[in-house]
Amino acid sequence: MAVNGLKNHPYIPNSTPEIQAEMLRELGLSSLEDLHEEIPENLKLTENLDLPRAMESELELKRHVTRILAKNQHCDQALSFLGAGCAQHYVPAVCDEINSRGEFLTAYGGEMYNDFGRFQALFEYQSMVGELVDMEVVNVPTMDGCQAAATSLRMACRMTGRNEVLVPEIMDPDKFMAIKNYCSPGITIVRVGHDAGTGQLDLDDLAAKLSDKTAAVYFENPSFLGFIQTHGEEISYLAHKAGAESVVGVDPISLGVLAPPTQYGADIICGDLQPLGIHMNYGGGQAGFMATRDEERYVMEFPSRLFGIVPTCKPGEYGFDDVAYDRTSFGHHREHGKEYVGTQAALWGVTAGVYLASMGPRGMEEVGQTILQKAKYARQLINEIPGVTAPKFSSPGFKEFVVDFSGTGKTVADINKALLDEGIYGGKDLSVDFPELGRSALYCVTEIHTKEDIDRLAKTLTRIVAS
Repeated sequence: MAVNGLKNHPYIPNSTPEIQAEMLRELGLSSLEDLHEEIPENLKLTENLDLPRAMESELELKRHVTRILAKNQHCDQALSFLGAGCAQHYVPAVCDEINSRGEFLTAYGGEMYNDFGRFQALFEYQSMVGELVDMEVVNVPTMDGCQAAATSLRMACRMTGRNEVLVPEIMDPDKFMAIKNYCSPGITIVRVGHDAGTGQLDLDDLAAKLSDKTAAVYFENPSFLGFIQTHGEEISYLAHKAGAESVVGVDPISLGVLAPPTQYGADIICGDLQPLGIHMNYGGGQAGFMATRDEERYVMEFPSRLFGIVPTCKPGEYGFDDVAYDRTSFGHHREHGKEYVGTQAALWGVTAGVYLASMGPRGMEEVGQTILQKAKYARQLINEIPGVTAPKFSSPGFKEFVVDFSGTGKTVADINKALLDEGIYGGKDLSVDFPELGRSALYCVTEIHTKEDIDRLAKTLTRIVAS
């Protein structure tokens, strides 16, 4: 095609007028516009876009993009206490070493003839996540934890033949919108209240809202605001009593010290893999997982790929391959796939598998204990600051907690700006999404924070609120 008035383009094949004319004759068309005659004229752009001039070389483009990226600031340049779905965890060097290998980094879909070990790597990832969450079946990663939660709820709706799901009113508003969007049309989302003092799900409100239309009850442990849901067994009991599935979102790095959701009745477990050896990547390093028991009614509702050990054409020989492939949108009956699934985050599955293999059960226990201890120390220190309450809720927590600055007379935005001037990223401002919490922020402490880091935060906050 002609580009910006040029007769041909060096990087677009078949763009010379002579070849275009030959192709149009073969198609029985008189112009390129005939290819789009079904598009109404009022929707067509009839003038050039107001764009800067085209880059004339790859070198010029690289310099331009590098200048743009240089505006970013990463957490090696500042001390960060941000979490809310994407937190700074330590990434062992082996994770980057393995996931940068060509056979993993560049593999798009992967089949037996060009697999080079990716199927086995993902099988091992599934096995280790299954052990971590105490389930038997784990999928190839979804795009993020939001999609994993939404897909888990859709699975529950297909299994039960019902079209309503219950979720906590205390959850990430972005995740709630993603679930609402992914489940529409056809699935109703009902929010369940909470206890103002503890943050725990209101069991009376839950019981009142459960009905024969309820396909699933979804809750998170730890919750979005950091506290641990201590009534998981009662929630699952109420869900099962109503004929619904219990779906639990979990932070996988907590499972070295916290009981897996299977211990309190979960049927489907989901979450985000980012804590397991994946860099934050400015919010882009995300991947979600789902896990269930090895029962056909669950397995056949997974939309994404599952890898298992299967017999080959040679007797006594086994290999790694897709399980129940036809249920996916990749199978022979695409229109009958459970959901459409495109390019997945398989590379992050390999990465999470490397992380879990490197850590082992003892390592996961140690990192969980470290996070618990450091977060508790931070809560105690911040709570000593005049006018500040930490944590806001009385329930036990893991790595995140709500800090209430209402007694200081300052807004979270002002405090965060002052912290940033000191090279510190403060907690996520909750004032807009959760106005009932007052001037509160969500702080996150992980294994990467030292005692000196936490002391520096507390001293800086003390000076800011006193000014």
